[in-house]
Amino acid sequence: MKYKVIIACLLLGTVVSPARQIRVVSPNEEIAVALYNRGNDDSGDWVLSVGCSIGGTKGTAVPEISLGLVRSDQSFSTQLEFIDAARPVTINEQYTAVHGKRRICGNMANEVVVHFKNPDESRLDLIIRAYNDGVAFRYAFPVGEGSYVVKDELTAYTIPDQAKRWMEKWIPSNENLYTSMENGDIQQEWGYPALFNVGGEDGCWVLIHEADVDRRYCGTKLSNKSDKNRYKITFPDQRDGNGRGESQPTINLPWESPWRVMMLGSLADVVESTLVKDVSTPSKIGDAEWVKPGKASWNYWSHNHGTRDFTVVCSFADLAAEMGWPYTLIDWEWDSMGNGGNLEDALKYIQSKGVKPLMWYNSGGPHTYVPATPRDRMLTHESRMKEFAKLKELGVAGVKVDFFESEKQDMIAYYLDILEDAAQFEIMVYFHGCIVPRGWSRTYPNLMTLEGIRGAEWYNNTPHFTEPAPEHNTIVAFTRNVVGPMDYTPVTFTDSQHPHITTFGHELALSVVFESGIQHLADRPSGYRERPDAVRDFLKKVPAAWDDTKLIDGYPGRNIVIARRKGTVWYVGGLNAEADARVQNLKFDFLSDETTYQLTLISDGKSAREFDSREMDADCSESIDINLLGYGGFAAVFEPRNETGD
Repeated sequence: MKYKVIIACLLLGTVVSPARQIRVVSPNEEIAVALYNRGNDDSGDWVLSVGCSIGGTKGTAVPEISLGLVRSDQSFSTQLEFIDAARPVTINEQYTAVHGKRRICGNMANEVVVHFKNPDESRLDLIIRAYNDGVAFRYAFPVGEGSYVVKDELTAYTIPDQAKRWMEKWIPSNENLYTSMENGDIQQEWGYPALFNVGGEDGCWVLIHEADVDRRYCGTKLSNKSDKNRYKITFPDQRDGNGRGESQPTINLPWESPWRVMMLGSLADVVESTLVKDVSTPSKIGDAEWVKPGKASWNYWSHNHGTRDFTVVCSFADLAAEMGWPYTLIDWEWDSMGNGGNLEDALKYIQSKGVKPLMWYNSGGPHTYVPATPRDRMLTHESRMKEFAKLKELGVAGVKVDFFESEKQDMIAYYLDILEDAAQFEIMVYFHGCIVPRGWSRTYPNLMTLEGIRGAEWYNNTPHFTEPAPEHNTIVAFTRNVVGPMDYTPVTFTDSQHPHITTFGHELALSVVFESGIQHLADRPSGYRERPDAVRDFLKKVPAAWDDTKLIDGYPGRNIVIARRKGTVWYVGGLNAEADARVQNLKFDFLSDETTYQLTLISDGKSAREFDSREMDADCSESIDINLLGYGGFAAVFEPRNETGD
């Protein structure tokens, strides 16, 4: 059949037209995704195209997304025949996030499910959603039974040649630096998320990621090895995890893939988006009142083997108590603790100070070569249940599990098994040496944070982090931290094994710019005690979970200013990535109307290791110029006057 009208309508902002093209439009009509056939027919090769409108100017964001899957028994790619499309539906869901950039989140989109069959008469569905801040799609085998290996996923994003891009070379730990590129001339495997500017600074931005990865699939990455502007979804390397596990996932019918996600729009639209969480499975752990975000003291950055020393552990508990932080982390080597006490003594001391302990574990097993003990206590359901029961009795609030080194299907299952078992004992979890967030903190709110970032720990590892750190800090705020909580371990005023060139103002600002459900503030006790009262007070009050987030200003690798709200109080952090000083204008138009605020501003002083602080009244009609040193920064808090007693 050469031309077949299926249905034409404007229902729900979605256009389902002739079989050759199906168009789904976002609720605000500024983002559209079109499904079309390359041969302008009802059968053959199908692709997606994504467009967005910025300030009334329409443009193509991603001109082509190739589609398809290759299963061990048959292919679903270039010979797909269109069957029909389901009636458009509106997705309209609101949920509360325990932690993250926004407390009340909305999963609102227009959706169309398109039905195909291949030459063997087997069904494949494509589920397409258009959101106000992006596009998501996934594959489904809706009928049938049996188990099959997915040999390849053919999804590939074609990016315009002139697009600027920020991407991280893939490694299993996800701890590389981002590379800024004017085009796609570097061809290799890339980790998520990947940021593209396809229309100039004021034009459309695209952040590509994946979400709702579960036991039914593996984590993936992107590769442009075959075509510099075509980023194909790629399965894990078989060598990952010491060669353990299978790189190609095994699926059981019926089945749905993870969501393929593109956050779209202005740079603010991308940074403020919660789309990765929005499309992910709702909470599976029931009442999550016991999940408590907060700040933690951490001894590893300043004392690499600090947990061996009972007195060091106690000094960081004292710091947390003094600062009003709810947690302190007992990091690796706690089973070798000495110099006045053992683990049980340390746990008793920490809790006597009104602080809750967190504890480190090696993920263990043959997938990691790291011998650090205790090994394997997280490895099986039986060992986890035994360990979590003991930790619950000892009053341990959470665990840090390290060294996963793979995103194969078996490792995805391992992550989720840990989260589910920990939840049974009301234990919070965070992962290190690990995957980048895939929306799991919605499904398992006890997942507080993940590493997957070259963070302050790298001042311990190599002298090569010192120079790129200021630029890196402003890039990851637009990339890695957009998709979920990030355990960078910020705010280090003193030096670790290798020095930092960021100013004190820059370091303080990281407590706001970077979001993490448990924010590990990494400096030694003296690094905080020796700072001015205004700085210590700020670090005592700054939250670890937020009610709202707004990007005020910035550009990746140059500068960033982020405002975050908790209740009626706004916190603002700003970073300068460049060696030259700059004047940062901060407009107060994000504040509530008809409210006067007390502004406490803490910015760079005369030198990199000094502060300047001042207080003043502020309202939404005003602005201020802030002088930032090279690699500098500032932090600010706006408190309504009627809540300060004035």
